[in-house]
Parts: sequence; C-alpha cells; structure tokens
Amino acid sequence: MSVWIAEEELRKPSLQFWPKPLRKAHHVLWRTPVKSFFSLQIIIFLYSAAHYFFLRAIPDLICFKPRCLFLIPAMWNPSSFHIRHLKHLFSVLTLFALIGSFSLIRGGIFVEDQSTFNPMERYGILWSCLLYIMQMTIFIPIPFMILNFLGVVLLNVFIPRPKLQRSPLLGPFLCFRVVTRGLYPNLVRENVQHNLQICESVGLHNFIFEVVTDSPIQLQHTRRSREVVVPDHYRTRSGALFKARALQYALEPDVDILSSGDYIVHLDEETLLTEESVIGIINFAGAGEYSFGQGVIKYGKGTVVNWITTLADSVRVGIDYGCIRFSLGVLHKPVFSWKGSFIVADAEAEKNITFDHGPEASIAEDCFFACVAFSKGYNFGFVEGEMLESSTFTLFDFIQQRKRWMHGIFLTASSKKIPLRYKAGPILMSFAGMTMPANVLMLPVNMVWPMPSNPALNIAYCFLLGTFVYLFILGTLQTFCYRKYGLIRCFGLVLATVLCGLVACVLENISSVLVFWTPRVSSTGFYVVKKETQTRDIKIV
Repeated sequence: MSVWIAEEELRKPSLQFWPKPLRKAHHVLWRTPVKSFFSLQIIIFLYSAAHYFFLRAIPDLICFKPRCLFLIPAMWNPSSFHIRHLKHLFSVLTLFALIGSFSLIRGGIFVEDQSTFNPMERYGILWSCLLYIMQMTIFIPIPFMILNFLGVVLLNVFIPRPKLQRSPLLGPFLCFRVVTRGLYPNLVRENVQHNLQICESVGLHNFIFEVVTDSPIQLQHTRRSREVVVPDHYRTRSGALFKARALQYALEPDVDILSSGDYIVHLDEETLLTEESVIGIINFAGAGEYSFGQGVIKYGKGTVVNWITTLADSVRVGIDYGCIRFSLGVLHKPVFSWKGSFIVADAEAEKNITFDHGPEASIAEDCFFACVAFSKGYNFGFVEGEMLESSTFTLFDFIQQRKRWMHGIFLTASSKKIPLRYKAGPILMSFAGMTMPANVLMLPVNMVWPMPSNPALNIAYCFLLGTFVYLFILGTLQTFCYRKYGLIRCFGLVLATVLCGLVACVLENISSVLVFWTPRVSSTGFYVVKKETQTRDIKIV
C-alpha cells in the first residue's frame, strides 16, 4: 500500500524524521535566544572596555618613546581613576557571570522533553491556567531590576570621595531635621552630637540640627540645635498621623524658621553623617539645580548587633547604587520612590508639597511625598557621599519593618490623590510584593509539574535572579572594605550574604503574606523597631 505525503508536510521539521541525536538536541533549542541575549550583553561590555582602552590607555602609551618601553612596568603607577574603572569592569563581569550561571542552572533542571506535550491535556485547564499565571508573575519585578541593571552597568559604582565645589561659608542654610517619637532620647542626643562634630570638621557654619519629637528628650538648646515638641492636641487638616504629622508640624508658619533658598536634610534617629555626605550635601544645595535629592545609606559600619539582618540589608545598599542612583541621577524622577532618610529637600518646595495628605499617606510618608512631588513636576538629583545606619536588631523587627513598607507602598499605589502615571513604580512594587510567594514557589512547582520551556520566561528568570544576587554582593562589598576586614573575611561575608539573602527572602515572603494574604492590616498602627540594645521593650503605637 502506497503512502502519500503532502508537499506541505514535507516542509515541516517533524521530529519523527530526525535522527535520535537531533531529537535530543531539540530539547535545548530554546537556549538559542538565551545565548543571543547574553551575547548582546557581552558585546555591550566589550564595547565599553574598548571605548575605555582607546580613549584612556592608548593616549597614555603614546607619550612613551620606543626606547623607554622597557621602563613601563617599573614606571606604571595606576591612579585611583584607573583602579576605579578596573573595579567597575570586574563588577560588570561578575553581574554577567551570575546571570549566565543561573541560565546554566535553569537549563539543567529539566530532563524531560517538555516541548512535546500539551499541559492542558496533562494537568487540565484549571491547573494549567494557574501554572501559567504563576509563571507570568516573574515579569512584574523586571522593570525594577532593569533600572538596577542599568545603574550598576552604565554608572561606575565605585564613586570617589566627593570634593567641595564651593566654600561651605557661602552655601545655603541647612537644617538637619530628625523626627522621633522620643522613645530613645540618649540615642538621639548622642547622634546629634556626633553629627555636629562631623559638620564642624568639614567647615560648615551655616546650619542647625532640629529634633522634632512627640516627647521631650531634653536636647540642649544652642545656636546649632533646637528641640521642637509636637503638642498632643495638634491635628493636621487631613488627619495625617505618626511621622507625617510631626513633619507637617515642623512646617507650620509659627514653628518653621526657614526661608526661601534654605534646604532641609531629613535624618532618622540612628542616622550618622560622614564627611563625604556633608560635602555632597553642600555641593548639591549650593548648585541649586534640583529640588530634591538622595544619596547612599550603608548598614553595618558600626557595631553590628545582628549579622543576619545586616547582611540581608546589603541589597538595600545595592539598590541605592542601582535603581536609586539611576532614577534620580539620570532620569531625575523617583520612578520607584525613595527612602525616608538622607533626603535633601529645598525648603520652599517641601512647604508647597507638605506632608498633610491624610492617614493613607502616613504609613510610608516618604513614598507618598515622592509621588506627589513627581506629579507636581519637581526634579530630583543624586547626592554624593554616604550616611550610616543600623539594621534591625531582631528577625521579628525585620518582618514588621518590611510589613509596614509593603503596606505603606500599597496605600500609596491605591490612593486616588496621585495620578496613575506618577505612581506606576509603587503599583509595580505592590504587585511584586503581592506575588512574591508565587515567584518563590515557581521553581519547586515546575519541578513537580513541569511546563513547556519558554525562552522569554527563562531569560526573565535568570536576569532577575542574577541581578538580585549581584545587588546583595555589591552591597556587602561596598559596606565592608577589604582593607579593613581582609580578603578572606570579605569573601566569607559574601558567602554569608548569599545565605542571609535566602533568609531575607523567607522573611519578606512572610511579610507579604501578612499584608496581602491575610485580613486587611489597619492603617492606625505604626511599628517602631528597637534601636537601642539596652532597651527591653518594643513598642507599637
């Protein structure tokens, strides 16, 4: 009996006509787009290296005569500029290596030829749709990671010590404002005294430290410091609560002492200034180019109380160098909000925006304030230098801190007071926090219920994990200098950071479940983390 095969069928590359080795190779054909993606990354990196080589290295060599070439090794003395760029090249290579490593791991997990089955037939329509939805959640945090990627690749993360661009005597008046509940008076007084000494060591004279507190802390009143106690009966027009209420009270006409052209530097209770941060603030305020700015905050520089939470907070340092620096320094917009400390604000602009936006803006007042300023057309910049803070002392505090952040960002994203396009970042952050448990469960679920390979999904997964791990490592290396701790100890800290990153992932998933997957959290609570080791009680107000 003859068999007739249509001409169209002959053109189809059916697997049954392929040799057995090619049928096995077909399983990994999806990796081709992934290889192309990483090839493009390598091309970008090689272009940057070649650009630096031809513009910097070759001109330096042209000045040498041929008979002096044998002296080059002895005469070569690399400057800090060359060392910083060399570090940056190795940093970018590390990022690409991490993404590539996750690509290899991702490609080696599945041993079954998954491209030949229909998940609808194997698992049913309902379960297949659920698996597809879980897979698609991986794309939600991709925009945030893209900004981090651009920030650490296009900008050198090894920033030199800033230099004064103008005399500290001629700059605008600076008000360093600390808001506190008054629960830790000794801590606040000690930090104010330390920060005063830092400002004086830089040569700053036109400044004052202002502590806005709900309870008196007995701060000594001098021409460099003042204490502002918020009355118990004070109420804002919209009913702002907690820190937003205190910040708004400081802006009231009968309390405020600042005039147009002055700048406010917002600090937390535990924030410590450095000479680099003061120099960066002087340059930023003196330039007067931007209304708002923010810089890098590092954790673990002083006495480390809890190494797990300190190393887990390394990712926040990496985000400062990535997303925050790129958003504020390049885009000049708070695309994904900012932090509540190390904020440099033009006093007049802050008075125009205010912190009086109601209870919904009182949980994450910094995020809400940034979105309102963004919607009103104010521009943002990046402030050079770094400030120092402490991580939470307990894992319970870590969970509660993240819980408050997620809740506050969600309230900002769902607020009707901010136009949609100006809160796209908080909306994505809220969805990312909401679907965080699904992202974590995706790997073990796919091992039990494998799905057909998807190149776009695998690229997104590897890019997300590789960049995320890199931010942890970058934050640790930026915080713990190898000159102080040694190469061996720094290497151990990097390994420990990866493990603590896994712990942080579990803790943040717990926070996500508490915020998004349990009965709605009340907006009348504001958790105050423990900030003194000798204090026994943790208070919830």
